[in-house]
Amino acid sequence: MWVVLAFASAVLLGCYDFFKKVSLKENSVLAVLFLNTLFSTIIFSPFILLSHSGYIAEGILYVPSMGAEAHMLLVLKAVIVLGSWLCGYIGIKHLPITIVSPIQATRPVIVLLGALLIFGEQLNLFQWIGVIIALFSFFLLSRSGKREGINFAHNRWVFFVIMAALLGAVSALYDKYLMRTLQPMFVQSWFNLYQCLLMGLIVTVMNLSSSVQRSRRFIWRWSIPLISIFLAFADFCYFSALAQEESLIAVVSMIRRGSVVVAFAFGALLLHEKNLKSKAVDLLLILIGLFFLYLGSK
Repeated sequence: MWVVLAFASAVLLGCYDFFKKVSLKENSVLAVLFLNTLFSTIIFSPFILLSHSGYIAEGILYVPSMGAEAHMLLVLKAVIVLGSWLCGYIGIKHLPITIVSPIQATRPVIVLLGALLIFGEQLNLFQWIGVIIALFSFFLLSRSGKREGINFAHNRWVFFVIMAALLGAVSALYDKYLMRTLQPMFVQSWFNLYQCLLMGLIVTVMNLSSSVQRSRRFIWRWSIPLISIFLAFADFCYFSALAQEESLIAVVSMIRRGSVVVAFAFGALLLHEKNLKSKAVDLLLILIGLFFLYLGSK
């Protein structure tokens, strides 16, 4: 069941990436990100209130009461994810989604290497093949980017996307740790609330700073709330998958990054981005590498 949930999360996450790209076109990154966290909080806060008032007493939507230590763990998660989101939003605003999505698809490799270094896990032959293929595809992707004037070594927007992937990998490893002791709805509900509060603080400080251009334009688009809706369902499937004892974070992370297929299709069909043939080859290599990771993690 956890594999099915991981695939559902991947499809929803691909839609989330597309609506994020559309929403950020000529738009304020901070405003869109704050609204994303706000809408996500609006979606999940009722479950906190209904659970505390007794209207929801059990089941997958129940949010239990936990101590201060559990809440501090979620504050840390909010900081990690918000850092990843800020970097990711900035990168996807300035780069084609067909460049950003394959870079993000390398995140399972980082997760696997993190498990190797932090938890002392050992890679088998299939996993090593997957890592090597995925890293090689990243090199090929950098060459595809140069055809669009995007130099991976000197492009600051690529740096932001890479930082987003690194922080996202840290978050994935941390999620597996959290799911050992915490309930999925508790994590998702309170984490979104803390993230919204932190984002609100950042926006307030930035607006009060004289170095920030206050005239930055904000354009309302109906794709903005769709970011939160698709992310909410994607994360619900993701946390539910991780909560199952037999789930493997390396495999879940790998499947979840399959969202690149959905995002790539949107970028090709609806955004009409360039150099699709060469990028498709790079994407295929990434997926082959991820498939070997799956074989090695069975």
